[in-house]
Amino acid sequence: MTITTWAADAWALAAADGRSLLGIAGPPGAGKSTLARALVAEVRRRHGAGSAAYLPMDGFHLSNAQLERLGLTGRKGSAPSFDVWGYADLLRRVTEERDRDVYVPDYDRTLHEPVAARHLVPPSARLVVTEGNYLACDEPGWRDARRYLAEVWYLETPDEVRQDRLLERQMTGGRDEVAARAWVQGNDGPNGEQVKASRRRCDRILATVGLDMPNGRY
Repeated sequence: MTITTWAADAWALAAADGRSLLGIAGPPGAGKSTLARALVAEVRRRHGAGSAAYLPMDGFHLSNAQLERLGLTGRKGSAPSFDVWGYADLLRRVTEERDRDVYVPDYDRTLHEPVAARHLVPPSARLVVTEGNYLACDEPGWRDARRYLAEVWYLETPDEVRQDRLLERQMTGGRDEVAARAWVQGNDGPNGEQVKASRRRCDRILATVGLDMPNGRY
């Protein structure tokens, strides 16, 4: 399987005179953002620079101040630690507002905070690819967001691969190995199990093993 094939399938969702949103779901460390960016890049390569846009759910992480207020500092990345209603409303805007630029927030792993307006959905974008852990979860807020998505694809990656990525992510972010392992086991692990339970609600299952990415094997 190649990214070219998946990008062609994603583009097929786009209406000729409208806009379609594709969601990429999967547990932490599955590679959702890598895949979403690659899909957008491939669609742009084939159909023009303004044909596709990227919209990460991680831009709707609550700030550290709000997490502290809510007692969620130790559960950052869990479903309650996101502004799901803000995310759903942005998906609505992207669906309905086709005549103006729509700015999209992101999460900065250096600042460990969400940042505003890092990404842009231009009026010309016929395909918008969004990604996040909980897109297929059958819970308030996430159900509201799901209704704006033409399809949700589930990215399946072996647990041992995800674990290595998550440990590296935490150590790159400043934790030592002991603290990184504790975080992955106590936070990323439960979050991942919740996401796995939503797998059956996705429209398509993608396996990353052996996937050819633009810069080499996935």
